[in-house]
Amino acid sequence: MRRAATKKAEATTEWGRRRLLGILAAAVAVAVLLLVGLVYAVYLAIAGIGDEANANTGVATGETDHSTVARGAAHRDDIAAEPMLSVPEGAAFPAETTSTKAPEIKIPAGAGVNGPAFVMTGFPQTPEGAIGQLAQIDLAVLQSMSLTTAEEVYNAWALPGGVRAEDWWITASVRAFLSSTGMGEVKDPSASVSLEPAGALIKGTDGPDWATVCVLMKVSATYKSEGQIAFAHCERMQWVGGRWMVAPGTPPAPAPATWPGTEPAHEAGWRTWSTDHTTEPIIPGDHEGEH
Repeated sequence: MRRAATKKAEATTEWGRRRLLGILAAAVAVAVLLLVGLVYAVYLAIAGIGDEANANTGVATGETDHSTVARGAAHRDDIAAEPMLSVPEGAAFPAETTSTKAPEIKIPAGAGVNGPAFVMTGFPQTPEGAIGQLAQIDLAVLQSMSLTTAEEVYNAWALPGGVRAEDWWITASVRAFLSSTGMGEVKDPSASVSLEPAGALIKGTDGPDWATVCVLMKVSATYKSEGQIAFAHCERMQWVGGRWMVAPGTPPAPAPATWPGTEPAHEAGWRTWSTDHTTEPIIPGDHEGEH
């Protein structure tokens, strides 16, 4: 009897680990195949397949110079497409932190009020402001784990010229979560998902109105068992109508999902998230809904 109970407990724990991995880490490969038709080399980089991908050191870590003069579409495509560090799936799971403390990046707190689709807004026209807005977009979708919410948020916060709402990276992640747990189109009431911004980086900018930025989240999920995993997301962002929005174009090469504070996170260029309450927020106005 005791052996059966032990096996049942182990099975439950493994269920949670497999599901969380499928939801937020292995979903990376699924999302790429379903989404934007990124080149096969990029798929290899995210999935960590092949010695060449694992040995790649010429990757973006957010340390590039950020020009204040816009150079145009080709430059923006280059910034977005530049591959990032390839890491194994296990790097996304909780691990002991290293003694090397990553530099902080101060992210504005925002206005504390909701904009379109009930997403908190009010972030300034800076790359750090773009990071803050992207994090709020992700939080609004991933905490609800609803396909309807994902599409509503994307349609409210994305400019024309990008992927369709159903093909958006975050929509695909929600779909992976719901299908892997058999929940349908919305999260089961007994399940909970919470996210905490833990890291960020500025991959590159092109003038004051455009940036590719990335956020790193600690995700805690509970459904039949509990678990944690890191979730990373990069997006082109553009300043339009007094707010940062998801910019048109092919989505950026995926960011490495690494547990915050670890050596892989440091190597990937992630900076420790620090909320800046001193930056004056942008107060949303009537132009909030304009594209």
